[in-house]
Amino acid sequence: MKKLLSLLTVLALVLTLVACASKEDTYELALVTDVGTIDDKSFNQGAWEGLVKYAEEKNIDYNYYQPTAKTTDEYVAAIDLAVKGGAKNVVTPGYLFENAIYVVQDKYPEVNFIILDGAAHNVVDWDTMATMDDSDVDFRLEDNVYSIFYKEQESGFLAGYAAVKDGYTELGFMGGMAVPAVVRFGYGFVQGADHAAEEMGVDINVKYHYTGVFWPTDEVQNTASAWYQGGTEVIFAAAGGAGNSVMKAAEQNDGKAIGVDVDQSAESTTVITSAKKELAESVYQCLTEIYNETSDFFIAGESVVMSVNNNGVGLPSDFSRFESFTEAQYQEVIDYLKNPPVELASDAISSVADVPVNVATVEIVE
Repeated sequence: MKKLLSLLTVLALVLTLVACASKEDTYELALVTDVGTIDDKSFNQGAWEGLVKYAEEKNIDYNYYQPTAKTTDEYVAAIDLAVKGGAKNVVTPGYLFENAIYVVQDKYPEVNFIILDGAAHNVVDWDTMATMDDSDVDFRLEDNVYSIFYKEQESGFLAGYAAVKDGYTELGFMGGMAVPAVVRFGYGFVQGADHAAEEMGVDINVKYHYTGVFWPTDEVQNTASAWYQGGTEVIFAAAGGAGNSVMKAAEQNDGKAIGVDVDQSAESTTVITSAKKELAESVYQCLTEIYNETSDFFIAGESVVMSVNNNGVGLPSDFSRFESFTEAQYQEVIDYLKNPPVELASDAISSVADVPVNVATVEIVE
């Protein structure tokens, strides 16, 4: 009898452990991070917050996976782990996932993929249009892919407009690299600043530079410090983690900074505002439509664009760090962007030198 009881006890323990392992290893919702982590105060974090919000409201298990390197193979490997772990919906934040999504949309037709700032394709070199499999160029989106883009030029416009309206006339833009989203942020910033300056009848100067990195470096900090010491009052850093180097320079030189992607005011007291993409809300709403099986805005197999017209981009609601720019002025410029007399210049223009301005002087810093 004792042997039987012991056997039953051991069996019960084994079954309990198996059940626990099964529960712990199964995550229906997953995020695969881009370069960085889920607490990067930028793109990954914004997407993660939207996923977590939905998962916890609906009591759905969730997890994130971090690739070991910035390559398509490693992105696919991380997605493989997510699917193996039970993921039915996978969020991928950033254009670097475009080739990976091209692969996994066929590999896992039963899994939904949400890609932010990108769409599936097989191009690996835009200069030569070489493809990852040496086949014809293919921009195919299968019906298990939800592709979300943003009008960063509108968000950048709002940041530049607000800065000039708040009294700044010596501005700087530091982008990480000249990738489409960063370019749109920069061009919008220049146009918004110019628009405000024209309204106010003042002249402004804008320094414009790509740092070449999306992570903090001494070089970025030194460049920003030199700008501040040379008279630049506020720098818009659309450069991921490199923005922290700009903020440190601002702190050391009595300057101001503008954050990007999410509200970065907690990063530094020098941040007067941030050019936001509503990343969390995009992910949350897309998941809502997937689970409710509706297509109110997000459509499987198609790319959609978030803008001021659908509350997809904007500035944070806290205006306390502005000296004079008000919420009423913000609403006025939002209304202006909803139906502008002229379409804002975006990455279709090859250089910021070709962006139309009326009173702003733009200095390109190599």
